[in-house]
Amino acid sequence: MGIREFPGGAPGGKSIAVGMRRSPDVSPRRLSDISPQLRQLKYLVVDEAIKEDLKWSRSVEDLTSGPVGLTSIEERILRITGYYGYQPWAASYKREERPRDSPGPAEAQAPAGAEAGGRTSPHCWRCSRAQLKKMFWGVAVVLCVCSSWAGSTQLAKLTFRKFDAPFTLTWFATNWNFLFFPLYYVGHVCKSEEKQSVRQRYRECCRFFGDNGLTLKVFFTKAAPFGVLWTLTNYLYLHAIKKVNTTDVSVLFCCNKAFVFLLSWIVLRDRFMGVRIVAAILAIAGIVMMTYADGFHSHSVIGIALVVGSASMSALYKVLFKLLLGSAKFGEAALFLSILGVFNIFFITCIPVILYFTKVEYWSSFDDIPWGNLCGFSVLLLTFNIVLNFGIAVTYPTLMSVGIVLSVPVNAVVDHYTSKIVFNGVRVIAIIIIGLGFLLLLLPEEWDVWLIKLLTRLKVRKKEETAEGGADLGSGPQSKSRRARPSFAR
Repeated sequence: MGIREFPGGAPGGKSIAVGMRRSPDVSPRRLSDISPQLRQLKYLVVDEAIKEDLKWSRSVEDLTSGPVGLTSIEERILRITGYYGYQPWAASYKREERPRDSPGPAEAQAPAGAEAGGRTSPHCWRCSRAQLKKMFWGVAVVLCVCSSWAGSTQLAKLTFRKFDAPFTLTWFATNWNFLFFPLYYVGHVCKSEEKQSVRQRYRECCRFFGDNGLTLKVFFTKAAPFGVLWTLTNYLYLHAIKKVNTTDVSVLFCCNKAFVFLLSWIVLRDRFMGVRIVAAILAIAGIVMMTYADGFHSHSVIGIALVVGSASMSALYKVLFKLLLGSAKFGEAALFLSILGVFNIFFITCIPVILYFTKVEYWSSFDDIPWGNLCGFSVLLLTFNIVLNFGIAVTYPTLMSVGIVLSVPVNAVVDHYTSKIVFNGVRVIAIIIIGLGFLLLLLPEEWDVWLIKLLTRLKVRKKEETAEGGADLGSGPQSKSRRARPSFAR
């Protein structure tokens, strides 16, 4: 227990502030364990500035601790007596006695690399350069995601004017997934210090499927279902492009983020967040308004239903992947996507053949197929999936999601000049609502705690600046009167 004396009006002419430190060998669990310390609290006289610091610190800690944000009376008393290592007055009145271990809330706003003489430490300069580099890569990834997703959508719309076969286009583009693992291995050879052969790298990545690696049973139970979901997601999306314009398709597909949250909340028991429920409601409202924008015609209703189905399949793919396989490293993800391409080649190829002979998706000759459009669409879709799966290595995941939202205005501009789309008030409001819901879903889980801490630090900093400004104003006239005072000494 540390006792410090201050001039004041306590019993005996002194005011004492008691800072009780936690004993390393004692861990009290009941109030009876600290009854001697509690009896000393009735003699405690705390200065007003200390009370203010204590009030701020306790309010923040109470808000951020516990599931409800409230603490019991016993925990409050234990915190006040110092047994939880909480000594608010120690930081205020003992700065001259000992060095500070960690900066306070107001000090966190100051430049972390400031040293004596106003210099910046090289370590913090390196950190800032690393952050700037990550942000630069983030901008590049956003542009790549936006351009590849919008470009593939527009190119698919253009392809259907000459080649009306959405499932065949889906099958052709999915076959290119086979290139994922070879491209990853090329990057591994170029960047990794420890070179591994293709077989060694393949065996190491196969551990993702279990101790036995990629067996036939694992292939049909853990890879084949995702191959079906992948094909359905892309087919429904491309088929919807035939029914409605690309702007509506791209903005409605953004609802898959809301569907992922709802499925994760139900299936994975993820944390409930009110702001994400609001985002899901906004997404559903946007879907209804988008349907109303075209007057509930059968053609547009079918197209919107196809897009919503595609978004649902995409959400189901992501949730089931997390449920059955968990999280994957870069090599494991590349191998998994290549396996989806192999599954598509061996087991989905029969469906386009059946559609061709039944003349559901028929073309007169192979010379009439726009191979340039098909290959261009496949390359753009492959680029989009590569950046979306591996872009996290160079930038933040949130920026990659922003690239998908930015493809909506790009498609809107293209549709404005190439089609007869009418941007009435209902359609514009629906686009804004769905985009707002998508952005709300990008908020981190602890966004409310961060916001409370930020507001508290800003208030503390404003309070210190006000106190410093008052001190400067108080010392100014005093020094001026001293300089202006005449001397009568002879």
